[in-house]
Amino acid sequence: MPEFAWDPIVSGLNGDRLRKPRLSGVTMVIDTGVGLRQLEDILELAGHCIDHWKFSFGTSAFHTRELLNEKLALLAGHGVLSLPGGTLLEVALVQHHCRDYMRHAAKLGFSAVEISDGTIPLPAFRRRNIIQCARDSDLIPITEVGKKDPRQQPSAQEMAEQALEDLSHGAEWVVVEGRESGKSVGIYDEHGQVMDDSVAIIRAGLGQSVDRLIWEAPLKDQQAHLIRRFGTNVGLGNIHPDQALALESLRCRLRFDTMHWITDELVRSGAWDPGAVEQPMGERREPRPGS
Repeated sequence: MPEFAWDPIVSGLNGDRLRKPRLSGVTMVIDTGVGLRQLEDILELAGHCIDHWKFSFGTSAFHTRELLNEKLALLAGHGVLSLPGGTLLEVALVQHHCRDYMRHAAKLGFSAVEISDGTIPLPAFRRRNIIQCARDSDLIPITEVGKKDPRQQPSAQEMAEQALEDLSHGAEWVVVEGRESGKSVGIYDEHGQVMDDSVAIIRAGLGQSVDRLIWEAPLKDQQAHLIRRFGTNVGLGNIHPDQALALESLRCRLRFDTMHWITDELVRSGAWDPGAVEQPMGERREPRPGS
């Protein structure tokens, strides 16, 4: 890992953050139209914070093959998993066998695929077979639970059961649908507020496997809520590329939304006295034995 500019000062706040490569606490960024030069800048600045890079819905279909190859190679060089959006798979399944899709994704240079039924109906046996189809093509299967239509939302219990089933069939992670709006889908109400009862049901249903969930959380308040609920290393998705560092700051208590939880508790418990002046690090003395 590189040495970060403020490590000597803030390492105590972010010491529990897992480093890449990691299975839990992943950040999934969505690409709705990022150019090659912009991608280079993003990865130079925040590549160490980004785990998955998803080409949302069908956007990768509008890249030239040369450009897509360059972007995928750049992502791989920074240890970032790349995957096309699940909607593209759903479109392809209407016309092709899943094997055709997987082979083409692997040939293009993707390292993973998203498997979803957010728009089309997908019987359980086909979902299971598609997960295996991805593995047969040396692609990492990442599934998604939930529907995009607010009128067809599965219950929290149904999402938990589907997530567990997907993991048992070989999915590496499971994404909880939140869409780009973060409203009226999944665990969010029509105002974008987190429905804690739904989160509690999913958490209870997944048990220890809850760490393998990636909660789509496009809004900052949603991200902060889930970090407080699950801790620094909660999986979060639908993050815009220019917000990767902002999210990492939120995770590591370097923004008000999460920092004040820590300081409030430290003051309440007496672990930190705002009126006590600390000695500079170079002038601190170790206590003498027996003193």
